[in-house]
Amino acid sequence: MTVGRICSREVDLIDADESVQVAAGRMNSRNVGTLIVLDKESHPIGMITDRDLALRIVGKARDSIQTLVSEVMTRFPDNVSEETTIELALSKMRAGGFRRLPVIDDEGKLVGMLTLDDILELLSTEFTEIGKLIKKESPTSLAKQ
Repeated sequence: MTVGRICSREVDLIDADESVQVAAGRMNSRNVGTLIVLDKESHPIGMITDRDLALRIVGKARDSIQTLVSEVMTRFPDNVSEETTIELALSKMRAGGFRRLPVIDDEGKLVGMLTLDDILELLSTEFTEIGKLIKKESPTSLAKQ
């Protein structure tokens, strides 16, 4: 299965020249932990997370109104294409310590966001279905037929 089948297509954005106070407010109002920064051609050039706000702003006692997103965002974040397999994306997440990866199309434009939660939800569904099959095929179930 590919990333494009399970990623979220609605991605919250922010401009690099907005303040981190605006970023925090947007995260709060939309109940998200990540905002993506795009260039004029819709290529992801940065990402800011709630963790970035905690460590790079609060943890360093920086002024959230005066500090711009561009000053604390992760520049040119790793990404995956829509055609990337779930296994490869998960491997990339583990290797880099990422919980989220922007998903891009063949032109490098943002089309979605893959989160560890997306992968866990898929695995949970798959394991539930496997559990049902195992229960259905168990000796006890087969003996009742």
